[in-house]
Amino acid sequence: MKKLILAIALFFTAGTSFSQSFMHGAGITIMGGYTNGGDFTFAEGFTYSPRFNFLERENLSVSVGIPLSIGISASTDSYDYYTDTYNSSIGFVLNVPVMINLNMGRGSTKENRKKFGYFVGGGFGYNHGDFISTADYDQTGLTSSSDNNFGPAANGGLRFGVGKKHKNIELKFSYFKGLNDKKPNIFGIAGLFNF
Repeated sequence: MKKLILAIALFFTAGTSFSQSFMHGAGITIMGGYTNGGDFTFAEGFTYSPRFNFLERENLSVSVGIPLSIGISASTDSYDYYTDTYNSSIGFVLNVPVMINLNMGRGSTKENRKKFGYFVGGGFGYNHGDFISTADYDQTGLTSSSDNNFGPAANGGLRFGVGKKHKNIELKFSYFKGLNDKKPNIFGIAGLFNF
């Protein structure tokens, strides 16, 4: 019985000492991906990164977020002498991971006014990428395919304070590993303004 009362007391104490807030940012991104045996292909686009801080302290927070990235991809053509075909890749890229991040310093909370901050986290995501599939041009016409993948994701980055409030510029690095189909490896770098 004493353990139950102690657990309830700790729950209510923890619940009242942790504040919560919504934060978000937007910016540009460059993604690069390759499959096993495939060429490395790039995509450029935009990122919108909303997050909810469910645990906040003076200098840190733990958040859950969905950094949505969309982009257009293109790669150079290559000619296959054996099959007499041209190979290229152009298309639409969508990357939607659900991330849990540990945020420290600037940008961790709306109250934090430090000049510098950083974050690191992991999660699981969805990636749709025409840029990890191949389009073949041959005598019969154009054939193409898209890949939809699910898999683990990781990210980390730095935040630099601008202005007097919590606003900051974020430099984010990300990685996604597809588990199904072609098992793509997708890297990303993004620059965001968080407000």
